[in-house]
Amino acid sequence: MRMSDLVAQTILEMLDSHNGNAEIQRNELATTLGCVPSQINYVITSRFTPEQGYIVESRRGGGGYIRITRVQADEKALLMHIVNSIGDSLDKASAEVMLNNLYRQSILDRRIASLMAIALSDRALRSAPQSIRDNLRADIMKNMLITLE
Repeated sequence: MRMSDLVAQTILEMLDSHNGNAEIQRNELATTLGCVPSQINYVITSRFTPEQGYIVESRRGGGGYIRITRVQADEKALLMHIVNSIGDSLDKASAEVMLNNLYRQSILDRRIASLMAIALSDRALRSAPQSIRDNLRADIMKNMLITLE
């Protein structure tokens, strides 16, 4: 497992065990996981964004912390929020994170999430020129999410 995946998994477990709220001491978590603090920052900024259903607050300084809260919204509102946040382009990694979050929040079951991931994969889009794959992926993802409503 890659370090960024391990950090994300640890944070998700913290969120799950504390009703969708986690308060993290960045340096402490980095020491526990054996990584550098900037790795924690990277994971938080790339995988725990408002578009993916999280609110992140931080307080700097000696007693500083990073607080992550999973947004609790009804299924339709969350799906529309994600559709609106996708924009014109969606890379494969971001699509996978979104699908994982939807699965973890029980909006998608494992089978549907897997099928969507396959449809959004580079392999499925291989006949399209590389320059437009992320645009196609965004359109496909939005259309699939809209049909889930």
